[in-house]
Amino acid sequence: MLQINDQIAIQDWELTEQFIRASGPGGQNVNKVATAVELRFEAERSPSLTSAVKTRLRRIATKPTKGSVERRLTSKKTRSAVKTLRGRVR
Repeated sequence: MLQINDQIAIQDWELTEQFIRASGPGGQNVNKVATAVELRFEAERSPSLTSAVKTRLRRIATKPTKGSVERRLTSKKTRSAVKTLRGRVR
């Protein structure tokens, strides 16, 4: 049992864990070994949470800010330019 506070305690059966291959850098070994752990908790099915808590946990779909989109695109363009310079010299 996982005690969150005085009112909320999550039972062991409410949590599921799964070992998966981690994303990101790691060389060839990253494709062979499941080193990341994914822990899931389905709040909607939990009997220990009140309906008010379940309602508060539900989120409206969000989108990235305009600034973060621009930073991502700028970074991609910069990276593309670096890779273009690695090409054959004419």
